[in-house]
Formats: sequence, C-alpha cells, structure tokens
Amino acid sequence: MLSAIIIGKKQKPFELFQPVKQTALNDVSMRALEMRERYDFSKSKKNPYAKKLKRQITIRLDEDTIAYFKALAEQKGIPYQSLINLYLRDCAERSRDLKIKWA
Repeated sequence: MLSAIIIGKKQKPFELFQPVKQTALNDVSMRALEMRERYDFSKSKKNPYAKKLKRQITIRLDEDTIAYFKALAEQKGIPYQSLINLYLRDCAERSRDLKIKWA
C-alpha cells in the first residue's frame, strides 16, 4: 500500500490528492464569455461541406502498397493518405468491380 509520511503522520494516498475547489471562472472561461458578447452568430449558416467531412478509420494495408502510394504521392506533391482517398473515391464513383482469381 502506498502511503506518505508528512511530519511523522501517515496518510492514505487518496488524502494527498484532494480536488481543488474552483471558486471563480478562470481566464480562458472569462475570455470565452467576452467573445460571445462581442460576436453575433445569429445570422450564421451551417457548413455546406459538413456532409463531405472525412472520418478517421483504421485500415490494414500491405507494406508494399503503402510504399507505392507514398512514392506516388511524393511525385505528385500531395499527402499519401489524400492520394489513397482520391483513388478509392474514383473507384467508388466509377463503380469499379474487383475481379478476384484464386491461384
């Protein structure tokens, strides 16, 4: 069991880390409130591109596939993940079908 000795008195670990009571708003909260008062968002519009936002996923790719797209992306001057996205989007738009042959 972890314990701390403070002036010869043992305390339990949870007693060392008592939450600090917040009595007033901090500087960041105060600035946020001031900004809300300064700016008028009543006439703002929704983001027209919100439906096209990208979503992060995890995908497993072969090392040689990643190396291919990284090299191609470097030639084209764009990030390799963007290049993979463009390629997959092109496949989806053209409804490309994969032909698999088992050897």
